[in-house]
Amino acid sequence: MFKKNRLAIITALYWFLLLYIIAAMVFWYTELEKQNRQMINHRLSELKLDDPAFNDQYDALLSEQNRKSAQYAYEGVTFLALILSVSAYVYRAVRRQITLSEQQKNFMMAITHELKTPIAITKLNLETLQKHQLDEARRQKLIQMTLQEADRLNTLASNILVSSQLEQQRAAVKEELDFSDLIKSCVNDFMNRFPERNWDISIDPECELLGDAFLLQILVNNLLENAVKYSPPKSTVGCSLRQENDRLTLRISDQGSGIPDAEKKKVFQKFYRIGSEQTRSAKGTGLGLYLCKKIADDHKATLRIENNDSQGSVFVVRFDKRRENS
Repeated sequence: MFKKNRLAIITALYWFLLLYIIAAMVFWYTELEKQNRQMINHRLSELKLDDPAFNDQYDALLSEQNRKSAQYAYEGVTFLALILSVSAYVYRAVRRQITLSEQQKNFMMAITHELKTPIAITKLNLETLQKHQLDEARRQKLIQMTLQEADRLNTLASNILVSSQLEQQRAAVKEELDFSDLIKSCVNDFMNRFPERNWDISIDPECELLGDAFLLQILVNNLLENAVKYSPPKSTVGCSLRQENDRLTLRISDQGSGIPDAEKKKVFQKFYRIGSEQTRSAKGTGLGLYLCKKIADDHKATLRIENNDSQGSVFVVRFDKRRENS
């Protein structure tokens, strides 16, 4: 129970302790002010009215009272500001650490599934080919399925490797390339893998771009994989590339359930996935969109999510050639 709700429990304890500290500070400030007034009143009562210096002594005592009151208030506000600043920093750090821990746990659960499933399917297919004499059509089908699972493993390994390299500030190997041909190659691969899908492809020819071909291929593949994964089996997946002056705009759309506005920025965080690992139907590691955002930033491009006209989401990547050369 504690592990399941530990973030809520720790948050409640944190706010209780913080409010207790603030209440204690207010209490001690009140007590100091009360003691200050009592001491000044006692010293005022000892003054003699017929003393020629009465007015000067009276004014000096009032000035001393005001000075101490200001001192207590200044020290109280300073310590309160310090406590609130440190508390806010600690709260964010602890919350971020707990959230990251949960996301890493989900990542381990997801990656275990993502590794075991293609390995199990590949092993089963190879054992079937080894033990049975199949006709050519069934044999080719099993080989094709095995190659698809090998591609899944290769994509997973590439995502993990590239994620680590980008976090270590790996320098992208940028060169002039035909972005149109790169996208066409990625799309053709997905059309062969998912022939039951409807594809709406519109790519302007000869769109030149200064970039890392390997990283850009990962960007396009992850966005296409995301569109296929989170939309119905026979729905339409769209991919368009437009060149407008010094800007290239890549749009990849799906007809899935869409992404809530509150989640549109969170999905680019490392390991973040909508829902829980136990309840979500589509599997993944939470690295795909994170890598897309990192690769887009590395190429000085913008990546954002729009709502599709009918239903689903549209991922829009804009490359500005003027920024590339700056």
